[in-house]
Amino acid sequence: MSFSGKQVIVTGAGKGIGRATVCMLAKRGAQVISLSRAQADLDTLAAETRCETIAVDLADADATRAAALKALPADLLVNCAGTTALESFLDVTVASFDLLIAVNTRAPMIIAQEYARSQVKRGQKGSIVNVSSMAAFQGVIDHTAYSASKGGLDAMTRVMANELGRYGIRVNSVNPVVTLTAMAEKAWSDPDKAKSMLSRIPLGRFALPDDIAEVILFLLSDAAAMVSGQSIMIDGGFRAA
Repeated sequence: MSFSGKQVIVTGAGKGIGRATVCMLAKRGAQVISLSRAQADLDTLAAETRCETIAVDLADADATRAAALKALPADLLVNCAGTTALESFLDVTVASFDLLIAVNTRAPMIIAQEYARSQVKRGQKGSIVNVSSMAAFQGVIDHTAYSASKGGLDAMTRVMANELGRYGIRVNSVNPVVTLTAMAEKAWSDPDKAKSMLSRIPLGRFALPDDIAEVILFLLSDAAAMVSGQSIMIDGGFRAA
């Protein structure tokens, strides 16, 4: 898939799946506008890919909208930024819940709003990929706020696909199983916990960031011209087992 001449916004670009997506897009000809909280991560990414960068804390709604407007216009959008907090249901705090909803659900809404408004105004079609999680479907222990935020993102994806489809803008989400990123290490560093999850994945391994990036690029591309409103499980067969 070639993305030559395409402008693509990627949030959460500094690490993990977002970084892999930026690198893959750049290798395939895209000009990427990378958003992340840490300037240091953006600096190394820019040196590697020649992407444009915008440092922003997506927990701040006003700053998020300003960053989206600065990044536009763009042809395609990947909402990849995410954060997590490990708390049991009985212990989950309002502060944690609000933070995860702000970053994982509200920020994608704000950025997609501005992207879609720009595309409609310019009379351009487009594609949005929201990076969700298999935790949107699965009751993963200690993931109350995370699961709620990703379930909300999937629900919003379906509404976006319905409303924006009339303008030629496709919207999908990808729902990875545990992916070997720095954030996953936080949640799955316990060998016993990891062993239990691995035993339920028929392919016998966790995902790599590039595994997810390949599917994201497919959904962005014209090869997926009739795919919209879908939550694509990338789980090594987890939900089939």
